[in-house]
Amino acid sequence: MKATRTAIPDVVILEPKVFGDARGFFFESYNRKAICEALGIVVDFVQDNHSRSARGVLRGLHYQVKQPQGKLVRVVRGAVFDVAVDVRNGSPTFGRWVGTELTEDNHRQMWVPPGFAHGFLVLSESADFLYKTTDYYAPEHERCIAWNDPAIGIEWPLSDEPTLSAKDRLGVSLATAELV
Repeated sequence: MKATRTAIPDVVILEPKVFGDARGFFFESYNRKAICEALGIVVDFVQDNHSRSARGVLRGLHYQVKQPQGKLVRVVRGAVFDVAVDVRNGSPTFGRWVGTELTEDNHRQMWVPPGFAHGFLVLSESADFLYKTTDYYAPEHERCIAWNDPAIGIEWPLSDEPTLSAKDRLGVSLATAELV
C-alpha cells in the first residue's frame, strides 16, 4: 500500500496495490495491519457507512465536537472531490484544507483524522461513497461548516451551484463554529 502525506501531514492518501487483467481486478480494500503501518498509528474502526448521491450533490462539511470520528473514505462507483478541513483548535494547520479526487478507477482512499471537518462533491452521474469511522455517529454532537466559507477558500470543481441538504444549507462560518 502506498501512503502519501498531503499538505496537512495528518491527512493521508492511501493507494492499494491493484492486481488486474482482462477479467477485472482485485485489491485489499481494508487490511488493518497495512493501514496502521501506512498511517503510523493504530486505528480501530467501529462503523461502516455507505452513501449514494447524484451529480452536483455536495455533502458537508461535517464533524463532531464530541466523539470526533476519524474516517477512512473511498468511492466504489463514480467520482467525487473529497475534502478535509482542520478544525482542531490550536493546530498549526487550523482552517487549512486538502482535497483529492476519489474514483472507482483510481481506488484511492483518504484518511481523515478525528478533528477534521469532511465533505465531498459528486463529479460523476452518481457516486457510491463508503467510509469507516473510528467512533459512532452522534447526531447531537454533529456540526456543519459552510461549504463555501471564504475564510477556508475551498476550490470546489463546480460549474453550477451544488445541491445541498437542508442541514448543510445551515452550515456556519469557521469563525463562529464550535471547535473540536
